[in-house]
Amino acid sequence: MMDELRASDIMTSPARCVEGDLPLTEAAEIMLDEAIGSLVVVDADGGPVGIVTDSDFGSREVSVPFSTFRAPQLLGQWIGKEGVEEIYEEARRRAVSEIMSAPVHSVEAGDRIRDVLDVMMQHDIKHVPVLRGGEVVGMIARHDLLKLLHRRMGA
Repeated sequence: MMDELRASDIMTSPARCVEGDLPLTEAAEIMLDEAIGSLVVVDADGGPVGIVTDSDFGSREVSVPFSTFRAPQLLGQWIGKEGVEEIYEEARRRAVSEIMSAPVHSVEAGDRIRDVLDVMMQHDIKHVPVLRGGEVVGMIARHDLLKLLHRRMGA
């Protein structure tokens, strides 16, 4: 059953790790080239300090403080119709550490799938790094959970 499965049974391995000073444009290129939805940001010792996901690169509408007005943001900046090119130029100068989510919510390789789901639901996250002894050994995304469900349904 699902309780017998562990994080290491469904994780994608290895997880792609980068250092915090990597430019955003290079991070985006890695994610596109490798068809992955997240990068684990690690310190000099390889320990996880943050995570960057594909949604961190997208635009979203955000409420203007003290207002009901909503305006688009890209990479955390307000944008107008002519502002997109300037923001992309700035992305060449910005590092992943500036947009990463921290702290990292992770699981251990031996954790049950139920525990993985609890972490993802509690923190409303779509990607969770899998650790073994403090080292990043894999990644579980919601997509991996869907694949597991699909296999279990015998489809």
